[in-house]
Amino acid sequence: MAHPRTRRSLYLVLGALTAFGPLSTDLYLPGLPDMARVLGTSPSLAQATMATCLVGLALGQLVAGPLSDRLGRRRPLLAGVALFVLTSALCALATSVWLLLALRFVQGLAGGAGIVIARAVVRDLFEGRRAAQVFSQLMLVFGLAPVVAPVVGGQILRFADWRGLFVALAVIGALILLGSRAALPETLPPAARHTTGSRAQLRQLGGLVTDRTFAGHMAVSGLHGATLFAYISMSSFVLQEEYGLGPQGFSLVFAANAVGLVLGAQLNGALVMRLGPARLLVVALAAIVTAAAALVAGALTGHLAALLVPLFLVVTCVGGIGANNTALALGPHASSAGSAAALLGMTSFGVGAVLPPVASLLGTTGTVMAATMLTTSALSLALVLTVVRPWRRPEPAAVPEAVLSPATP
Repeated sequence: MAHPRTRRSLYLVLGALTAFGPLSTDLYLPGLPDMARVLGTSPSLAQATMATCLVGLALGQLVAGPLSDRLGRRRPLLAGVALFVLTSALCALATSVWLLLALRFVQGLAGGAGIVIARAVVRDLFEGRRAAQVFSQLMLVFGLAPVVAPVVGGQILRFADWRGLFVALAVIGALILLGSRAALPETLPPAARHTTGSRAQLRQLGGLVTDRTFAGHMAVSGLHGATLFAYISMSSFVLQEEYGLGPQGFSLVFAANAVGLVLGAQLNGALVMRLGPARLLVVALAAIVTAAAALVAGALTGHLAALLVPLFLVVTCVGGIGANNTALALGPHASSAGSAAALLGMTSFGVGAVLPPVASLLGTTGTVMAATMLTTSALSLALVLTVVRPWRRPEPAAVPEAVLSPATP
């Protein structure tokens, strides 16, 4: 049994690794106008630096996950975080938007390694209800990052220009690198690693994709990502342009909803040991569908309060879906946890990055945002009830918590 301080350090590092996504995309948001002006580019190309980072985050998981199944978790993770630090520093030196676009893609690739390997480490150390509980605890950092990052970015801009934001990302990455070296043991022993070549790894990925149950979990992960990204990408336009909130008012709403996301995840963590991830996944999805239906009705009224209350409930319910779905999906695939986590993460970021902008072609309104969130959550619930059906799979027997010590000398 690991010392409580050791467990806390591990959870803190894993939480920081899972926050690479929001840190990479949200910290520099306040500096986008300044960046476009300095680099002499259009606002659309400046915003494209976020899209290239998201693509990199999705593909980086697909590369790093299977690699960690072959080489162990520590080496690919440390290499990925080190590359994140380097590319963040180079972003601060970029002299053109085209160079920045390329660097942001590589930065996303590197950040993806941290996200996917953190999930694989959780699966190495925990299973069943305990894994779902740990994933819920990691949501505390993941949920707070989108709130804290833009605020920190705004404060940095009081003393530096947009380049200072990437210097801050490099410093944060360096701290995470030091924490990972100190607190993260090798959790995949050599005997459990895959020694086959790239063709065998591709067959392994193909086997996961063609597994009906795992494919169902992948689809739920993608739709879950689309639900969350529909809120993130549309809410600023909806609340400020349609409902007339100012930047400060929108920040308060965004912060309140982020608190709801964290509370939902923590409530899930408190209940999962008693009720199990399968039951809670169904409950959370049923609740989010109900809240999203109320959100559509609220959007149709045109009243701000009728929109904000169900929106808070939807985002709160989102906090209980990812942890349970991830734990259930990775549970039967201990020997290929890196590859399985990679497919889940790639689907979440990929569908989340593509579907909301497509929906926005119908107009970035409260009704479109609400209808998108209702559609994606309803499809998720339908998949769980008809394809995944996790209650049919026996849960693993309770096992003592893994000893957090290196797997190799």
